[in-house]
Amino acid sequence: MRHLRSAALLAAALVLLLATDGTVVNAEAVTPAAGAAPRIRAVRLPDRSGPPRARDAWSGPAFDACTAPPLDTLKAWRDASPYGALGVYTSGSQRGCGQPRLTAEWVRQVRALGWRFLPVHVGLQAPCADPGHKPKRIDPGKAVEQGREEADEAARSLRALGFAKGSPVYLDIEAYPLRDPACGQAVVDFTLGWTAGLHAAGYRSGFYSSLDSGIADLAAAARAGGSPMPDALWYARWDGQADTDGSGALAPDLWTFHQRVHQYHGNVEETFGGATLTVDRNHVDGPTAR
Repeated sequence: MRHLRSAALLAAALVLLLATDGTVVNAEAVTPAAGAAPRIRAVRLPDRSGPPRARDAWSGPAFDACTAPPLDTLKAWRDASPYGALGVYTSGSQRGCGQPRLTAEWVRQVRALGWRFLPVHVGLQAPCADPGHKPKRIDPGKAVEQGREEADEAARSLRALGFAKGSPVYLDIEAYPLRDPACGQAVVDFTLGWTAGLHAAGYRSGFYSSLDSGIADLAAAARAGGSPMPDALWYARWDGQADTDGSGALAPDLWTFHQRVHQYHGNVEETFGGATLTVDRNHVDGPTAR
């Protein structure tokens, strides 16, 4: 999740429809100028299962680290740090680090220490993203299908690691430029497929991205009436504010019912109880896994 970059904010909101799962609530819609093509069009997928009931909505400080930390470190941090939850890269072909400790037994022991989890899946990325270390891209013509496939992979990993039905898993989409509407639409379509696939498997859908790219396009899709929307957003804006108020860019009527995580500072070296980790800092007001 090391990807913050400035980008032009979304120029206009689209027509708001009320989502059935509480993702969007009533607000005054803003209509594009006459003749203007919307950046993100409404796509609606069947979602017969709908979102499962949340197992653990929680509020408090969390961190994420590239690899699952040692148990001794987590015990020291549980006793001495302010954190109560940790982000863990549980699946995906483009994770940045190896996970030698990540097993069902590790999850069981970390859970026993009292930690909550924010599972993360890192798979295909936006077609227009900088290839960097994550060269595998979404195919715009197959985006929905690919999103469902990644949801299946994420659900299999959650089951193998012992996370119960109803747990969330957050799709990690790194920052990308907003200049290409087709790229943003591919990300949205992929995310809708991801969400429908997770709901069918009995898990909740999360979405992580920069506030200025992936989150902006998901917000536009929500206002356009796209569905099914993710059950929670994890937005990156490194502004040092430990809150989930949207950092002036995510409207207060979107993802309001304990559905947000804010990554507000990154690449910080912290030491608690004599144990040191390099982490990103987050504030949670949303679903976690236990």
